Amino acid sequence: MRWDSLRLDSSDDRDAAGGTTLPLIERNAVARTFDTPEFRGMTFYEIHAKSIVSEVPKSSRMMFRYTINPYRGCQHSCRYCFARNTHTYLDMDAGRDFDTRVVVKVNAPELLRAKLASPSWAGEHIAMGTNVDCYQRAEGRYKLMRGIIAALRDAANPFSILTKGTLITRDLDLLLSAAEVTDVGLNVSAAFVDKSLWRAIEPGTPAPERRIEACAALNDAGLRCGVLMGPVVPFLSDSPAQLAAAVRQAAEAGAVHVTPIVLHLRPGAREWFLGWLREAHPELVPRYAELYGRGAYARKDYQERIAGQVRELAERFAVGRGAGRPGGGTPRGRGTAAASPRPPAAPHEQLSLL
Repeated sequence: MRWDSLRLDSSDDRDAAGGTTLPLIERNAVARTFDTPEFRGMTFYEIHAKSIVSEVPKSSRMMFRYTINPYRGCQHSCRYCFARNTHTYLDMDAGRDFDTRVVVKVNAPELLRAKLASPSWAGEHIAMGTNVDCYQRAEGRYKLMRGIIAALRDAANPFSILTKGTLITRDLDLLLSAAEVTDVGLNVSAAFVDKSLWRAIEPGTPAPERRIEACAALNDAGLRCGVLMGPVVPFLSDSPAQLAAAVRQAAEAGAVHVTPIVLHLRPGAREWFLGWLREAHPELVPRYAELYGRGAYARKDYQERIAGQVRELAERFAVGRGAGRPGGGTPRGRGTAAASPRPPAAPHEQLSLL
């Protein structure tokens, strides 16, 4: 079963005839709502998962083999999120349900400690934030990442985190202690500075400048944090001035690298994003059809042009050469930019976005 990791540790998750596994929301998940402004309209399905470390299919050609996703669904509500289609496997839709119905694996830290202690585990790098954001707002209530980072630190297991959430700074103490004993790679996702575009396509995320401030705080503390410019949105955030502004702010935050990822539109995300585009920017629909065709990725020449522009800007603003942020902390322990994204050489090598 593709989503076996979401099955509960109980025997009552089958229908009355003992046959087909029931949908998640009809099984023994605990559904919770919270009457607070930040969670209004949200439903959280608390489950006891059977596993927490997922192996990435080799066919994906990602730069990591294992990942942890303590949440499914994401309150960030990014219109382009490639993970949207995964909600359809849970009998939910890839649009509104993905934004408002979040699965919470409440036993994630305990499962991880058991996995890391297993004789079969070889201590390989684990990436987080590559599917949905582990520092979405729900993390402020459930605090799963503190237990996860502590488990990885105690096992001296290398890991990386990619996030649009500023809540990562809450765990600075754990990240610093982990960096003393293993490789810790950190990346903040902030692709543009246009506030109107941010409100339109990333309405549940912290403002871009707040994410950059989080990057600066991590670097000032002595950790090594880069910036993923993901996604560069064709014809909306890709002008020379917009790219320069984004790279400049990354440099000012002391980012150890900056990497552009052009918007890609997989099934689920494609329909959701293009639906918004038709309403907000109908004049761009033909240009997107020409740039993407029926595929998920923009034409290779466009990707290479964006990568080249950002590379030149990174050189101009001295990204990664210690010139971006005066007074930044000294790199601490063994912390590195492990599994840091790099500019794509071909469409299938693009990293997953939040």
